[in-house]
Amino acid sequence: MSSMNFALQKRIPAAPFLLASLVMIVSCGKGGPPAYPAPEVSVTEIKTQKVVLTTELPARIGANLVADIRPQVSGIIKQRYFEEGAEVKAGSTLYLIDPAQYKAAYDNARASLARAEANFYTVRMRAERYKGLLESKAVSQQEYDDADAAFKAAEADVAYWKAAAEAARINLDYTAVKSPISGKIGRSNVTVGALVTAGQPSPMAVVQKIDTVFVDATQSSSELLKLKKSKLDGKITDQSPDAAKVKLLLEDGTIYPHEGVLKFADISVDQSTGSFICRMVFPNPESVLLPGMFVKVVVEEGVAGSAILVPQQAVSRDPKGNPYSMVVTPDNKVDQKLLIIDRAIGPDWLVLEGLKAGDKLIMEGTQRVRPGMEVKPVTFSPVSGSGSGTPASGGKS
Repeated sequence: MSSMNFALQKRIPAAPFLLASLVMIVSCGKGGPPAYPAPEVSVTEIKTQKVVLTTELPARIGANLVADIRPQVSGIIKQRYFEEGAEVKAGSTLYLIDPAQYKAAYDNARASLARAEANFYTVRMRAERYKGLLESKAVSQQEYDDADAAFKAAEADVAYWKAAAEAARINLDYTAVKSPISGKIGRSNVTVGALVTAGQPSPMAVVQKIDTVFVDATQSSSELLKLKKSKLDGKITDQSPDAAKVKLLLEDGTIYPHEGVLKFADISVDQSTGSFICRMVFPNPESVLLPGMFVKVVVEEGVAGSAILVPQQAVSRDPKGNPYSMVVTPDNKVDQKLLIIDRAIGPDWLVLEGLKAGDKLIMEGTQRVRPGMEVKPVTFSPVSGSGSGTPASGGKS
C-alpha cells in the first residue's frame, strides 16, 4: 500500500469528531451564552441629618500674665529668697542687691536736706523782717532784694535735696527686687554673688500667672471665607448660645477636662502664612497647661441641618484622585457618582455634592460591578460589614 493511502486511512476516523464539534458550535451560536445571575451588592439608603461642624486648629499655650524680673539698680546679689518653681505673691522680695552704697547715698541726701531746711528757716526769717523794714524805709530796696533772692535760693535748695533724698530712697528700695505679680516663678538666672546691672536685657527670673492661660490658635483665612460663604448660602447656620466655648486636645490626644471661651479673632492676616490668630482663654486650676505647650483647639463652626455623611469605605478615587461612589438606580443598574467632599467626620465623609437623600449607596461589592451593570441590591448590615455608626459632630484639621 502506498504511503498516500495509509495517510488517508489515518485521517478518515477523525472526520466524525470534527463534525460533532462543528454541530455543537453551531448549536451554541443559536442558543446564546449561558445566563449568569446578577451579582449581589450591599446597599444603604442615604439620609440627611443634623451635624454640628467643628474644626481643629493648632495652638500654643501662653501665660495670662508674664513678668520679667530685672534689676533697677546695679550691684552684687546678696540673697535669694525664693525656691525655683514655687508660687510667689505680688510684692514679695525675690532678691537682695547689696544696699550699702545706696543706703549711704540716701543718708547723705537726708543730711543735705536737713542742712538746706535749717538754712531755709534763717533766710526766710530775714526776708520777712526786711520786708517790714522796707515799708518804713529802714532798709534799702537793694538790701531787701538780696534777702528775698537768698530766700528763694534756699527754697529751691530744699526742693532739690528733697528730690535727691527721694531718689536715693527709691534706689535703696530697688535693692530689694520684688515680684510685681502673683504667680509661679521659674528658674533663677543669677546666683548669690553675681553682678547685675540696671536695665540689663536678660531677666534674673520670670514669674508667670497660669491659673488661667491664653491659647492662641492659627486659622487659615481661606477656610474662614469658605465658612462665611456656607453660612450665606444657608448650608450652615449659626451655633448655639454656647458656641463661644471651645475644647482642647492635649499633645497626647486626650481631651482637656475644662472648656475655654473664644475671646477674639485678630483683625489682620499674616502675609507670610495667610492665617490669623484666634485667642481663647482656658482655666488651669491643676497647672496642666504650661506656657509654650503645643495643643489643638476644637471650635464649633456651626450646624449643618441637612448634611450627607457617607462611610469612608464607600468612597473610592479615580486615577486623577477624584472621589466617587457607586449607587444603584431604581432599575437596579449601577451608576457612578463623582463627589465633592468637605471633610472627614469620624469614620465618614461629609459630602457637599454628588449624592442626595434616598440614593442607594453600594457599601460592599463594588469590586465586582461596573457602571451600567444590573445588580441585585441587598440591605447592608453593619454587623457583617466594616461600617460604623455616624457621630453627631465632626471636625477637620
